Amino acid sequence: MAQLFRHRQHAPRMGTRGQPEESRAAILQAAAKEFAELGIAGARTDAIAREARVNKALLYYYFKDKETLYGAVLDDAFSGMKSRVFRALDSDSPPREKILAYVGAYFDFIASNQIYPKLMQREMMRAREGRSEHIDRLVKTYFQPIYRRVGELLHKGIAEGEFRNVDPAHFVPSMVAMIVFYFSSAPVMQRIVHFNPLTPQRIAERRAAVLDFISAALFQPHAGTGAAVHKSGVRK
Repeated sequence: MAQLFRHRQHAPRMGTRGQPEESRAAILQAAAKEFAELGIAGARTDAIAREARVNKALLYYYFKDKETLYGAVLDDAFSGMKSRVFRALDSDSPPREKILAYVGAYFDFIASNQIYPKLMQREMMRAREGRSEHIDRLVKTYFQPIYRRVGELLHKGIAEGEFRNVDPAHFVPSMVAMIVFYFSSAPVMQRIVHFNPLTPQRIAERRAAVLDFISAALFQPHAGTGAAVHKSGVRK
């Protein structure tokens, strides 16, 4: 631990205006952690600059104030999510395969970016209290396009007899909640189930369980076959 601390202490500062992409990415990564843990009110730009190994003046060179930085963190998070799930939604796969690919892509993104559920929760709370400067942009740029595409996919699957007649206004947030809540509630769940729900094995088990649950809730059984469970753990 002491050796790691000394290495970090003497690590070269990367914050120069000649490294704009690297410096900006480092600031966003450090800021995401700070905002997720403390919220925008509790976050400190000097702590973010220190974690990103840039000087504070450079932080303000890229982002004029803390609110602007916070908005950039949200855009960085949700643009990554949108890009990941749209790759699944843009495929030519049949509705069953496409909806599971979407859910799997969303799950994998959250699993590999576990601070994002905290960011989402904090921003939803700000929006509910009328204190968010960003929620309208986030809804228009990220949430609505994803919801629209998933809703269209659900209606297509219903029309083709592949899906039950579900209401996207309820089914889409239910799918999202199954994923996000697992990661946001992990500290409590660990006390309930007496194991770490965030080990790679447990995350893989959760992924399979989510896909199985959604397919059981959504898929119409094929004539004469029932809702058999495929060897992958996903109902066909």
